[in-house]
Amino acid sequence: MIIERRMTRNPVTCNPEISLADATALMKHEKVSRLPVLDKERHLVGIITEKDILYASPSPATSLSIHEMAYLLSKLTVGKLMNKKVVTIEKTTTVEEAARTMVDQDLSCLPVIENNKLIGIITKTDMFKVLLELFGARHFGVRVTYIVEDKPGTIAHITAALEKQGIDIISFATFMGTDPSNSILTMKVQGATMTEVIEIIKPFVTQILDVQEV
Repeated sequence: MIIERRMTRNPVTCNPEISLADATALMKHEKVSRLPVLDKERHLVGIITEKDILYASPSPATSLSIHEMAYLLSKLTVGKLMNKKVVTIEKTTTVEEAARTMVDQDLSCLPVIENNKLIGIITKTDMFKVLLELFGARHFGVRVTYIVEDKPGTIAHITAALEKQGIDIISFATFMGTDPSNSILTMKVQGATMTEVIEIIKPFVTQILDVQEV
């Protein structure tokens, strides 16, 4: 799956000249925690987050008055505080590659660029939604996690056995095990009880780790 299908299009943005107070108000109004910063030509020049503003705000222990703090914040613009080294991706980037980039570089979002213009943004929340879909989290069924030998045809045998019994597979995911010769599989199915699912897959698995109705 590519990012174009998962990104938020036309995200809320701001320009470098607005104050931190105005940026904060915009975030609260739009219910977002970050703002891509665009110049007059609509090119991405930075990004500002709630954390950036929080760190720039005076400590509650400061001797400044409320009015003095408000005045200082009103004079500090987004352009002076924003992160100018923004990691971006294209709309054809895969979801897996975007997730890997976010994890490896500890990023909470990735702006999506096309022809040097911002067309969207992908966030950790968007990634969590993908994870929910991959695990069929919004569908009731039997979820079973088990270990199989890492060899061709194993998954095909399991899915064929389930299909033969008219059992619907809602989600199917594979993970690396601690032993290179094994894989950990998690699937959610509908149309069978926990006992029935176990009996069907038992001939093809090394060990059943967990089974639940969720």
